[in-house]
Order: sequence, then C-alpha cells, then structure tokens
Amino acid sequence: MAGPVRQQIDVTSLEKYIAQNVPEIKTPLDIKQFGFGQSNPTYLLTSPSPSLSKFVLRKKPPGTLVSKTAHKVEREYRIINALQNTDVPVPKVYCLCEDASIIGSAFYIMEFLDGRIFTEPHFPDVSEQERTEMWHDAIRTLAKLHRLVPREIGLESYGKPKGFYGRQIRTFGQLAEVQSKTRDVETGRLVGEVPRMEELVRFFGDERGMPRDRGNPIHGDYKIDNLVYHKTEPRVIGILDWEMSTIGHPLSDLSNLIVPWTITAFSTERRNSHIAFHPSQHTPGLPSRDQCIRWYAEVAGWDPAPELSWSTAFAMWRDSIIFQGIASRYAVRQASSQEAKKVGEEMVPAAEICWQLVQRAKEDRRLRPTL
Repeated sequence: MAGPVRQQIDVTSLEKYIAQNVPEIKTPLDIKQFGFGQSNPTYLLTSPSPSLSKFVLRKKPPGTLVSKTAHKVEREYRIINALQNTDVPVPKVYCLCEDASIIGSAFYIMEFLDGRIFTEPHFPDVSEQERTEMWHDAIRTLAKLHRLVPREIGLESYGKPKGFYGRQIRTFGQLAEVQSKTRDVETGRLVGEVPRMEELVRFFGDERGMPRDRGNPIHGDYKIDNLVYHKTEPRVIGILDWEMSTIGHPLSDLSNLIVPWTITAFSTERRNSHIAFHPSQHTPGLPSRDQCIRWYAEVAGWDPAPELSWSTAFAMWRDSIIFQGIASRYAVRQASSQEAKKVGEEMVPAAEICWQLVQRAKEDRRLRPTL
C-alpha cells in the first residue's frame, strides 16, 4: 500500500535525527508514502537492519493548516504510548519530534504492523466464519478501550470527563464555518456549508437530548480501515490513526463503527463497500447491527442501545464535517490521500442522511416517556 513519495521530506535531516535519537532504527532509509491517511501524511521507512527493518512515520501536513485543532500527531503519540501496557492492541512507538525544522512539521515514528488492513468493512474475500469473528473482535477491542480508566494509564489530563458532546458541537460547528470559506486554488470555488447546518446545530445543542457523560478514553475515528488484523487470524493486532482521540463518550466510537448499517438504512447508493450491509443482501457471516451492540455491551459492561438514535445522528453530522474538511484540504492541495477529491464529495449525502436520522431521534425522544 506504500508507493512514491507525494509530499517530499528532507531525508538527510530525518536520518541525522534518527541516528541521534532512535538507536533501534538503522540508516540509511528507503522511504515510501502510504496512499491512505486523509489528514496526516504517513510514510513507510525501511531500514537495512535485518532484525527490525520497517517503521511508520506520521507527520503534520506542510504549510499553513486550514484547522488549528486538526493534525495533532502529538496527541496520537501520547495515547498510543499510554496504551503500550494495556490489553488494547497498538503499535510500539519510538519517538516524538516536535521540532518542525527537522522535516518541516512535527512527527512521530512507530512500529510497522505486518498484518491486513481492510478498506471495505464487509471484509471481502474472507470466509463466513472469519467475517463474523473479525467484526466480533473489532467490537471487543473497542469495548476494551472504553473499559480503561484514564487516571490509571496516565491520561487523566488528556481530556475533560464531562461535557464531551457539548464541546464536540462547538468544535465541529466552528470547524465547519472555517472550512466552508475555503476556496479551491484553481477554480476559486468555495467548499460551501454543510446542508441544514443551523437546524442541525440547534438540534444537537439541545442538552435534553444529549447522552449522559461517561468520561472514557475514545479513539475518535474508530472504524474497520483504522484496524490492522493478523495476517492469518481473524483478530485485531493494532489500532491506527489516533489523531481525534480524547476523553469522551464511548457512544461516539460505537456510532462511528456501525455507520455502514446506518447508511444502508436510508440508501444503497452512497458507497459500494456499504451495500453489503443492506438487509436485502444477506452477506454470509456479517453480523446484524443489534448483534454488534450486544457484543459491545457484554465486554463494556453497559447497554448503549437507549441513546444510540441520538448518537448515530451525531456521527453522521460529524462525518459530513469531516468530509467537508477533506474537501477543504483538497481545495488548497494539502490532502494526503489520493482519493481526497472523491471523499470530500461525500459531505452532502452524509448531511442528508444525518437529517433523516435527526427526525428518527426526535420521534424516539417523543415516544420514550410513554414506553
């Protein structure tokens, strides 16, 4: 999955830094860039050392950033480092460099996990039994993360235990406003607003509907393509892309993970990789949404079902703003992924699905007192 370097870095300077600070990595290095990573450019470093030869470097994008709150590679490093001795699978980390003079922006280096990454959540080309267990382990792994107590792993100052969704609404609302004003460097066209933005902010900002605080460590973008699976076994060996991690509400991660079922409840056209989740498809071994929620509750020790209608609507609103952000980075040609233009175009469909989910959440809230 790694190929030619699209965003150049100063290899000589990097090798000098590594020689002085990371004795586990031998130089000279062969460097390639991964095709994934919508936000932070990600590189494969190959060392001549026969025993430990492959590593991954994650860095902030070059130039002036559209958002000051995004691209926090320092936060990624901190939480991965904190999880090293827990039962949550993460890569080993070797260093964090915040000196932008080395390669142009802050970066960290971690272990390369020799496993499988699936870009499509229905796990094509695996057996029925493997497909079931791969989803089961994705859910189980997430619940293990949510069971952790921040102060016990040195993350008590990583985020605030209360007011998570309120902060998310303010942060993403402000981010959406900034991103909407980004102009394409070639066409001059504005990225534009997320559809129904004012109405959605008003709905999510109503504290009567917000889930109650829990204060757990959360990944922030937990989904199948951010997981590395064992090369031959149906189990997760590492979670990647911790840029949006914080102390917050576990519903945020769970709602994000079950998005394929959320989308196909309203449309079979948005993404080909999600069509397999439509009830009419009967994909062998693919668990139901309800089964995933039961698996989660068994390990996490609490039932998320009563508050899922609100949180799944919020997940789609957040996704629409994330897609807008990818469109913004493409507009100024800062996007890391080769698929950025296409992904950015998902903003409007995501917002349309979000609006339908909001109507469902309103109905659930109206009916709840009578149940």
